Amino acid sequence: MSVDAAVVEWSRAQFALTAMFHWVFVPLTLGLSFIVAIMETIYVRTGDPEWRRITRFWMKLFAVNFAIGVATGLILEFEFGTNWSNYSWMVGDIFGAPLAIEGIFAFFLEATFFAVMFFGWNRVSKRFHLTSTWLVAIGSNLSALWILVANAWMQNPVGMRFNIETARNEMVDFWEVVLNPNAVTKFLHSVSSGYVLAALFVVAVSAWFVLKKRDVLFAKRSILVAASFGLLSSLYLVLLGDSSAYVVAHDQPAKLAAMEGVYRGAERHGIVAFGILDPDKEIGDGQDPFLFKVEMSHMLSLLGFHDVNSFVPGVEDLVFGNPEQGIESAASKIAKGRVAVDALAAYHAARKRGDPAAAELAKGDFEAHASYLGYGYLDRPEDIIPPIALTFYSFHIMVALGFWFILLFLVLLWFHMTGDIAAHTNWLRLALWSLPLGYLAEQTGWIVAEVGRQPWAIQDMLPVGVATSDLDAASVSVTFWLFLVLFTALLIAEVRIMLGQIRRHGEEEASHV
Repeated sequence: MSVDAAVVEWSRAQFALTAMFHWVFVPLTLGLSFIVAIMETIYVRTGDPEWRRITRFWMKLFAVNFAIGVATGLILEFEFGTNWSNYSWMVGDIFGAPLAIEGIFAFFLEATFFAVMFFGWNRVSKRFHLTSTWLVAIGSNLSALWILVANAWMQNPVGMRFNIETARNEMVDFWEVVLNPNAVTKFLHSVSSGYVLAALFVVAVSAWFVLKKRDVLFAKRSILVAASFGLLSSLYLVLLGDSSAYVVAHDQPAKLAAMEGVYRGAERHGIVAFGILDPDKEIGDGQDPFLFKVEMSHMLSLLGFHDVNSFVPGVEDLVFGNPEQGIESAASKIAKGRVAVDALAAYHAARKRGDPAAAELAKGDFEAHASYLGYGYLDRPEDIIPPIALTFYSFHIMVALGFWFILLFLVLLWFHMTGDIAAHTNWLRLALWSLPLGYLAEQTGWIVAEVGRQPWAIQDMLPVGVATSDLDAASVSVTFWLFLVLFTALLIAEVRIMLGQIRRHGEEEASHV
């Protein structure tokens, strides 16, 4: 199969651009919807009009972010058909199902009650309005659920079979797809990280108000709710680390090896708390992969396999094989994959010329090697390994920032409960500047998830290089730059609108309270 490398690279760049811009807006929507719902619940239970004013302010910022997030999300879904038609053809029956559910059920749920939430003040009862706010939050997170189920299937394809007649994968067990362990951990991890980002957003904006000595009561109450919500979400993310590591270790060993810079597998393997990779390291050269590292002994074996004595495969085990550990070499998988590719082509050729005996023989060869089909499109054994440095550093930046956020939320809550938080200006400034770190943590998390899956569009089944559409590289490059301009304009517009709302805060008429 002839593949234009330029089309592949531009298509990857365009999709990465769209996904990363989209994920600027989505996590804030996921978390801020619940923070707003919590604030309105406090208002309904206490009857304190100050909580209503607080709720309305954050609801305005939520609405701005929600609208722009929808625009980028629609473009992202269309790109599957325009840039990744081979992918869509091969797995559309499976991948399309959760996306259809998201559009028909979850999105319409949040969109319907969004109108009541935003325009229903003084038009519906307090409790109906509160119910609408909670349904918007639930609907937003249900949208994320179905999208992440689809993404998790790409990480660990289950509940399907390959139809040799149509050369497509077809779903055979919907609930196996939905309850895929990768889907469960990915959903919980992604939405929890969104809660942390939203908490950082509320804390940062509120810290600015306190530093400016403007509407301090509003800011303190907002910090209390957001820091509490963020701390619980951050601690939950730490607990999720165990299940996430276990799933990756079993379903994507190459990703785990890249995340921790493991070249040579070993029993009782440790986790690198901090390390600097040797940029000149090559697979199989016998050199130490690290210039410097601080390691926590045994922890990778424990987290990945729940046994400190377990063997953790490294990059070289996966590439060259390790018979003692039952690990097949990549070269062997590629050879079997090419048999599957050739047998699939031979089967369809035999059917076309009306030779049932040859078709049956080719079908038998294919079925014997079908699980290796994706490997047949790879060129070298080393191609099964994702970019190690990018995956390793992204993972460790994400983890380090996660622990910083826990400390920040703890300190802010301590100051709030033991004294006047306004006196701790240095910590308020740190809170303000932690917001961009929250976005950095979000982006690095997705880099680990998606770059760490390379070279696969669908793990072990379909390489990225053969998933693209038959397009001209120039046309894809043009749309890349157009999307870059469009998304940048949308981001600038959101920031300007939000900053305008923040600056105008406190100027509402008493009739709005």
